[in-house]
Amino acid sequence: MKLAFYVIAAAMIAATLVLLLWPLMRHGRNQGRSRGVFALALAIAFVLPLAAAGLYLTVGTPRALDGIAKQAPAMDVGQALAALRTHLKDAPDDAQGWLLLAQTTAAMGQSAEARDAYKQLLRLAPDNPTAMVGWAEADSMARPDHRIEGRSRELLERAVQQEPDNQRALWLLGISDFQQDRYADAAATWRRLQPLLEPGSSVAKAVAQQIAAADARAGGSAPAPAASAAVDAPTGPKLTVKVSLAPALKSKLQPGDTLFVYARAEQGPPMPLAVARLHAAHLPTTVELTDAMAMAPSMKLSSVPRVFVGARISHSGQAIGQAGDLEGDAGVVPVDRREPVAVLIDTVHP
Repeated sequence: MKLAFYVIAAAMIAATLVLLLWPLMRHGRNQGRSRGVFALALAIAFVLPLAAAGLYLTVGTPRALDGIAKQAPAMDVGQALAALRTHLKDAPDDAQGWLLLAQTTAAMGQSAEARDAYKQLLRLAPDNPTAMVGWAEADSMARPDHRIEGRSRELLERAVQQEPDNQRALWLLGISDFQQDRYADAAATWRRLQPLLEPGSSVAKAVAQQIAAADARAGGSAPAPAASAAVDAPTGPKLTVKVSLAPALKSKLQPGDTLFVYARAEQGPPMPLAVARLHAAHLPTTVELTDAMAMAPSMKLSSVPRVFVGARISHSGQAIGQAGDLEGDAGVVPVDRREPVAVLIDTVHP
């Protein structure tokens, strides 16, 4: 039906054009003009309407869109990352691409790949503080013991030299000092960080707690508190852990052994939310685990409802378990538990 309508309409338009053009053509013939010109005019009069109708039938109807491919759905994060990796294989000198890959994989917990991406960024921009700090942080998260030492520490020190107010670099340097039992240095590093933070913020409170913990372990005393010190006083959960050594393993205790008492999330990364380091000769002992013992402001006891509590006697002094270390745990407990948590060290690490 539609086709017939368009053909009839075209014919009517053509007829109308003939009625209009015929007198003009006769007048032109009387003036001596060529017959070919008028033949061309008649052809155009017939062909144009028919061509317009055909064009509309082909393009002007929505059904013509059926032959056009539909737009592909938006890529998810995995597909976008795969595309970015492919791009970087073809363009390995794209610094912004490596930075995007590093930051994205770090946020997704893919620390090893993030470290590799930051390595490529450092290849292209060896003095980039963002790349230095990012590599150090990713390396710490990728390592089983989460220690910040060696190249990581060197990069952090360089970053602070270039940007003395780099908050992440100062925070990580303080953690590195704390991990190496240089508690006075850790407190001093974090005090450099304090003026850069928003007063009263959760990060500022966490840093204040870490400084207090470092001062306590250093055997010193914190500076006189300000009027608002009560606001920054350590708060949050406190787990009391009583640690003892099974009699059958006492013969395996060696001089200089280190005792680690820790709590980590029931689910998530193995990085401890709170950890205490003591001399194993102090066993049996009681330890209090609090938010002040966190290794990062966003990863502390109060950030989860339940934690796995354990203890390890290390012969090497390393937090990560080694063959021959002595271990024990209390399983998973709620962080708001009031009763003491008993941990019996009764197992030899295979």
